[in-house]
Amino acid sequence: MYNVREMLNSFSQGLEKLTETNKQNVAAFSRLLSSTYKPGALDTKTKELMSVAIGVYSRCEYCIVYHCYKALESGATREEILESAMVSVAFGGGPSMAYASTLLSECLDEFEKDFK
Repeated sequence: MYNVREMLNSFSQGLEKLTETNKQNVAAFSRLLSSTYKPGALDTKTKELMSVAIGVYSRCEYCIVYHCYKALESGATREEILESAMVSVAFGGGPSMAYASTLLSECLDEFEKDFK
């Protein structure tokens, strides 16, 4: 079992700490994210759903936690998030299914209440 809230906070705090010694790199990364997730031909929710799928496919635990939270924040539903994860399972097989059925499910259970 994961403590997904702690993982989310740990990631944010880690970026802050890394800024102390690598300010330019973290700032550049933050600008890239800001630019990438701005609405364009695709809205932010769609981009976050894509990010959930990529996180599940690549088995990046912090990516799954962060982008599940951001997808919910952008208005995605549990059903949309799980469906996007199932697309990644089509490419990633069993390992992707393992993350979709454990970590992603725990994220949804924990974070959904923040947006109701």
